[in-house]
Amino acid sequence: MNPSSSKEKAFLCARAALDHKAIDLVILAMQNLSSFTDYFVICSGNSDRQVQAIASHIEGKLAEKGLFPLGIEGKREGRWVLLDYGEVVVHIFYHPVREFYDLERLWFDASKIDLPPKRKVPRPRP
Repeated sequence: MNPSSSKEKAFLCARAALDHKAIDLVILAMQNLSSFTDYFVICSGNSDRQVQAIASHIEGKLAEKGLFPLGIEGKREGRWVLLDYGEVVVHIFYHPVREFYDLERLWFDASKIDLPPKRKVPRPRP
């Protein structure tokens, strides 16, 4: 089942990042500020390997839903990985690199979107 909106796709990316212990996750609404995407999902990892693992996990989770990136940048190096899903662009930084580029400051006009709590799936009764 595909996410029915770009916001749901952003939430799917965010949850996948958090599955792999991404830190300082932020979702920015870009619709009124950008012509190239609706949302940025920005997060950090504590090492280049963790950054690569977060990126791979997001790719895998979205592939399960039939969603594939239009482009991927920086995955081999693991310092700043960009996953372009069209209406959602995911930025995964090695923490010191994120501080240097400071995308949140660059896009300070963007609204931050809260990730809603996970819905619990009821367990089937025996």
